[in-house]
Amino acid sequence: MCGIAGAWAPRPGDAAVLHALGAAMGAAIAHRGPDDAGTWADPGAGLVLSHRRLSILDLSPHGHQPMASADGRWQLSYNGEVYNHAALRAELAALGHGFHGHSDTEVLLAAIAQWGVEAALARANGMFALAAWDTRARELWLARDRVGKKPLYYGWAGDGSFVFGSELKALRAHPAMHAGVDPDALALLLRFDYVPAPYAILHDVHKLCAGRLLRIDASRVAAGAAGHDPARDQQVWWNARERQEAMIARGFAGDEAAALEALDALLRDATALRMEADVPLGAFLSGGTDSSLVTALMQAQSARPVRSFSIGFDSAVHDESAHAAAVARHLGTEHTELRVDGRAALDLVPSMPRIHDEPFADSSQLPTALLCELTRRHVTVALSGDGGDELFFGYGRYARALRNHRMAAGVPGPLRHLLGREHGEAARLGGLAALRAALAADGLQGVARQRVQRWRAPEAVVQGARRRPTAYDDPRALPRNGTPGDALMALDFACYLPEDVLTKVDRASMAASLEARAPLLDWRVAEFAWSLPMSMKWRDGRLKHLPKRLLGRYLPDALVQRPKSGFGAPVGDWLRGPLRDWGEAQLDPRRLREEGHFDPAPVRALWEAFQAGERKWHTHLWGVLMFQAWRENLQRDPPSPERPR
Repeated sequence: MCGIAGAWAPRPGDAAVLHALGAAMGAAIAHRGPDDAGTWADPGAGLVLSHRRLSILDLSPHGHQPMASADGRWQLSYNGEVYNHAALRAELAALGHGFHGHSDTEVLLAAIAQWGVEAALARANGMFALAAWDTRARELWLARDRVGKKPLYYGWAGDGSFVFGSELKALRAHPAMHAGVDPDALALLLRFDYVPAPYAILHDVHKLCAGRLLRIDASRVAAGAAGHDPARDQQVWWNARERQEAMIARGFAGDEAAALEALDALLRDATALRMEADVPLGAFLSGGTDSSLVTALMQAQSARPVRSFSIGFDSAVHDESAHAAAVARHLGTEHTELRVDGRAALDLVPSMPRIHDEPFADSSQLPTALLCELTRRHVTVALSGDGGDELFFGYGRYARALRNHRMAAGVPGPLRHLLGREHGEAARLGGLAALRAALAADGLQGVARQRVQRWRAPEAVVQGARRRPTAYDDPRALPRNGTPGDALMALDFACYLPEDVLTKVDRASMAASLEARAPLLDWRVAEFAWSLPMSMKWRDGRLKHLPKRLLGRYLPDALVQRPKSGFGAPVGDWLRGPLRDWGEAQLDPRRLREEGHFDPAPVRALWEAFQAGERKWHTHLWGVLMFQAWRENLQRDPPSPERPR
């Protein structure tokens, strides 16, 4: 796993200056790749590619990047893993390609040289974000993997340069990058706890969406940010909604016993592919269905005990460590548990803006960061159970959303409009306001949005903000066939999974220089899951029916059939206790007024109501506080000493 960055000025440049710029942009994300650094420049074009390497496959210099294709046409800076590289290598060797090392980067480059970027991506089974420079056509290609496991930001600096990188830190290392906060993106942060792609917190900066690519030529660079529309300019190379529709239409041709065998075989193979590494490997083990299943499949295919890791908390509400330890004992893993008290998690709060260099407010960011720090002390790669909830109906809110959708469907339109008026943020508190909001929801997407959003009307709180559409608003995000349950999972797969769950894991793992891999998000597993009838996912009120049946092959029923638990932090208790003074300082009305991002009145009203004992508001306030902490960190973050002047 690695970090990539680069810049393309609309004019020729000096080679030494370009290399210094690339080194500075790479240094800003050195945590993503502490083992090696490289730059490559095309002075005639004014372009530089930068790379930071975390060595996983082929630890030799043969894996150094940026890497040139054998024919010299392509230069590649690549962050990720292509798990089926051995099969692709054999296919390419039969076509006459030779290889110097055994890295997947060299295979991906040969595939691009042989078939072109889009066809090579279609053949690759992996997670990645990449920048490929075509020296012949003078075009830059940026691409992100099917599911969005790896991030890629891009935008324009003040001197007209096109800039890109794995994290905003890399873009901000460009000396002409002075972009301010985008209020529309800030409103999205308050609504969802994260800023969904293609938006980013800074003006004229965007995120590449999952399964998308961007092709840039010199004329596009010269045109600058003016007229750029990410919805139009980003090309689809893998369309999750279309694949879901196709698999729903095809359906699974077999009974549940056949489906169980097929899932076992698919997940075994997906797990085995992700166990290949030239460095120590382990697994995150929370004790939940997904992490337990991945760990079980690892252990079933390993000749020695698998290393497994979990976090234990003092708070019984958030502590699953005893169950994780019981799973580890039954599977025979070499288990490591870190016991942490509230102080250990609290000490991490100031680090969140550094780890998530775009503001991020999912409170499970704290235990995730602790888990990654612990795991990296022992291994360099860890497998996770991410993706099972979004593919196999794993969230309890799905069932509640379907109930609310049925209720709202029976309410006449005029009455729905009347019920939806003026309930505002109070709907978060439950009771009559929540019922009115549920009955007023407009269609399935409105219901789904209510289940995942924090602030109902953040544009009324963020100064100058306009509402921006997301997958939860766009009818094109819904599959045109299947059940409402399929549609709910499709929305989360398009937005919540890549922009919250996978963002959280990527930033926390990369901050610790740890690679995280997710077998359940192998594209073949996703398409298989979409082909299954809902009865194999949700039956008799039981979530993830088929994965639980499969886990039952490896664990006793008592360790399989248990309620789903979250992986969060007691933020409410902290904001009324040890973080109260910090929160008070961040939300000081004078400070809010002077900074100009928020209307102080509604923010202070919620803070005071929360401190007076009104429940739930901590979920609203945490997003504001994480932005305030991020902004504070941004102001005191000094320029890189390697940054060219």
